[in-house]
Amino acid sequence: MKKAVSIIGVLSDLGQGRRGVDMGPSAIRYANLHDRISQLGYEVIELGNVDSPTPESHRVANQKLKYLPEIVTVSNDVAQKVSGEIASGRLPIILGGDHSIAIGSVAGAAKSVPRLGIIWFDAHGDMNTEETTPSGNIHGMPLAVALGLGHPDLTNVAGFQPKVQAKNVVLVGARSIDPLERSLIKQAGITVFDMHEIDKRGMSEVMEEAIRIASDGVDGVHLSLDLDAFDPREAPGVGTPVLGGVTYREGHLAMEMLADANILTSIDVVEVNPILDVENRTARVAVDMICSVLGQKVI
Repeated sequence: MKKAVSIIGVLSDLGQGRRGVDMGPSAIRYANLHDRISQLGYEVIELGNVDSPTPESHRVANQKLKYLPEIVTVSNDVAQKVSGEIASGRLPIILGGDHSIAIGSVAGAAKSVPRLGIIWFDAHGDMNTEETTPSGNIHGMPLAVALGLGHPDLTNVAGFQPKVQAKNVVLVGARSIDPLERSLIKQAGITVFDMHEIDKRGMSEVMEEAIRIASDGVDGVHLSLDLDAFDPREAPGVGTPVLGGVTYREGHLAMEMLADANILTSIDVVEVNPILDVENRTARVAVDMICSVLGQKVI
């Protein structure tokens, strides 16, 4: 039997330098998310949104960790919701919002899945800390936080750290890594399949290895899907686009292979910015990928 799917929106653009990504959950829902998932035979439970304060209503105390206390509060709220859904036997799909929301979604997943793996689709490393960040934007830090690296207020979301072990973390689609972040990635020991590897080996071989690494000895895997993993021609509505990304068909193949592997216990989909989009194209790509990872087939 298929698990029930629960939808949680997180209206946060605190972690991103460009405004508008807080409207991402609405854009994804508007792209017919609920009906598309229902047509696949899932019960869909709509849980509404976790609210987040607007940046204008708060002062930045630390330019290297912008909106730290506000993001910590949102992250703990998200973690509680995600943990509860997994404990109840449902598959939570968390809609962002900027990628800082994954601090909460991963924390919640790890609270209910003691041994957790991660597959992180992203153009960026998201492995910065206060010491390495060039911008101070926390959406560039959530993968480091999941590994227990960074400010303790972030790494201790949900009351424990680390959330995952580096040996079960795989980054797919990377093509823009900050200089100091590159050293931290190498020190942490996570597996990275950048676009060079995808071009050279093909998405099928990359995903076979990614699935093997992330699922080795764990109880479940969290998928974090940043829409900027895709080439901007496929998904223009993101705040930090980088040319030369994953194609639409490569994305479908990756999601279809994850569906076949049947290892996912939670999913977050982030960084859809409808202000920067064209006719809601990026949100529609997000819904297409969600449906593929939930098992949609051509035949």
